[in-house]
Amino acid sequence: MAVQKITKRVVDTVAVGIIRDSEVKGFLLIVSKGGHKSYSIEYRVGNGRGAPKRRYSIGTHGSPWTPDQARAQAKRLLALVAQGTDPLASRYAHLREMTIADLCEHYLDEGTAHKKPSTLRGDKSRIKHYLIPRLGSRPITSVVRADVERLVRDITHLPATVQAKKAKDDVIGGPGAAFQCLAVLGAVYSFAVRRGLIQLNPTSGVKKPKIKKMERFLSEQEISALWQALRDEEISSGTPHLTAAIKLLLLTGCRKGEILDLFWKEVDFDNRCLRLRDSKTGAKIIYLNNEALEVLRKLPRLEDNPYVIIGPRIQSGHAAIDGVWHRVRKNAGLSDVRLHDLRHSFASIAIKNGLSLPIVGALLGHKHPATTMRYAHLAADTLRTAVDAIGVNVVRDLGSV
Repeated sequence: MAVQKITKRVVDTVAVGIIRDSEVKGFLLIVSKGGHKSYSIEYRVGNGRGAPKRRYSIGTHGSPWTPDQARAQAKRLLALVAQGTDPLASRYAHLREMTIADLCEHYLDEGTAHKKPSTLRGDKSRIKHYLIPRLGSRPITSVVRADVERLVRDITHLPATVQAKKAKDDVIGGPGAAFQCLAVLGAVYSFAVRRGLIQLNPTSGVKKPKIKKMERFLSEQEISALWQALRDEEISSGTPHLTAAIKLLLLTGCRKGEILDLFWKEVDFDNRCLRLRDSKTGAKIIYLNNEALEVLRKLPRLEDNPYVIIGPRIQSGHAAIDGVWHRVRKNAGLSDVRLHDLRHSFASIAIKNGLSLPIVGALLGHKHPATTMRYAHLAADTLRTAVDAIGVNVVRDLGSV
């Protein structure tokens, strides 16, 4: 934790972490991995260094909280602490009957500093489109397990064509969506339990929906059709960036966010790799084949733009790639293929070329070996092919069985 005076310049430049104010002891600036910036105070309840330490959130940086206003509020709150008042206890006494909508806002403000930007985006979307419309007005203490089970059941059977009100996104139902919403609601209530707002988490014991693992592998003919569709899309669009992103997903086995959030400074041409500062599983190295290197070398760079993949609004391509992928897969006759299936196809090709499961797991950046075991059946096929070849050679040498 750095110690310096918290000023607007500091707030604007700090990337992630906690800054302790050098003027007011206990005044903090907290910047999450997702870029969320907020002000807090840290203090101890009672006397002595062994007293429990607490953290009270003043608010998010921006209107109305500037560094000076937040520092003044910190001084006022710390003065109350010196007089024996616990600001956190006072707040929770007031918020104990807050609604689910209030709790979700409180959670996003104070309980997500450890989450990665992509995870936080998903949480915010599920809270906005699923949890708030169905439970938002309910007091947090009124929700019981039966309510959560009803929520899971409703989302599981929600038609995929229902449109979110005042939103461009489709609210997609099904077991997968229900599973994710249950996880987010559980995290929100776990936060409430930790903060002493409630005693029990109503999501505990709720049966998780069974999710069918979708694994689609492209054949050689399908890859050829996809590559031609990508060439056609690049010609018609006049820009190579988004089609290059799709090519890189197949050539590297990366996750979508790893390519769309890639910076040029993370591309190491000399050592033929990507040096990712962060990913779903933390910092890692992605090794590049000649074809992936060629795709990267051909991409034009824009001055003052650090991203490798640039969208139509001169930023990363997150907002645009889904539309391009929809056109490309339709033109290639691959309407059932998802972008993530390109990662599965990369693994499939690797295994068919004789690479072991541990090597494939390392290439994909799997944190746990068990994750790679989903491809075990492909490895079995490769072993069968190898053992059949051995049998043919044995019989050929012996003349007959």
